[in-house]
Amino acid sequence: MNPAIEQLIAIAKKEVGTREGPLNNTGARIVEYQGATWLAPGAWPWCAAFCCWIMRELLEDSSVRQGIAAYFKRPSLTFGEADKYRCRDASAFGWEKWAKQHGFRVLDEHQLARAGDFVVFDFSHIGLVTENQPSLATTIKTIEGNTNGKGERDSASGDGVWVKERERSLTKSYIRIFSD
Repeated sequence: MNPAIEQLIAIAKKEVGTREGPLNNTGARIVEYQGATWLAPGAWPWCAAFCCWIMRELLEDSSVRQGIAAYFKRPSLTFGEADKYRCRDASAFGWEKWAKQHGFRVLDEHQLARAGDFVVFDFSHIGLVTENQPSLATTIKTIEGNTNGKGERDSASGDGVWVKERERSLTKSYIRIFSD
């Protein structure tokens, strides 16, 4: 597996169990995730903010930055330069637009999910795929922010970062930034 993908998943795994504060969509960690987007932190759904944050954390690794520099046909990138390329959109569907604008692959729901893909769900939610999907008949294994242990996601019932298994039928697209 691509080392950048392994590292991205490891960053996300360290966050599993992070919970919101006493009020919905709030708390110190949630504010930190939201700070990785263009929006000012507040009591808004933060699933995409979590994905923005894990990408920002990944870019702190200079070897990952150099892989991204090669993708953009540049000799090298500082963290600040690389940070300009990552998605900062606070909406799940906004990630698709960002990916298309930057030449990343946006695959439809009929493709197999791969570890390291960002999966956009039909219900305006996003997460990180943690394992290759062996067949279209199997579920998709993810880590997601602003979700709960019951498989739901919305600003009323999401309460933390959790490992999930989702049916493929809920998928809108996959964003593939890194390849194996």
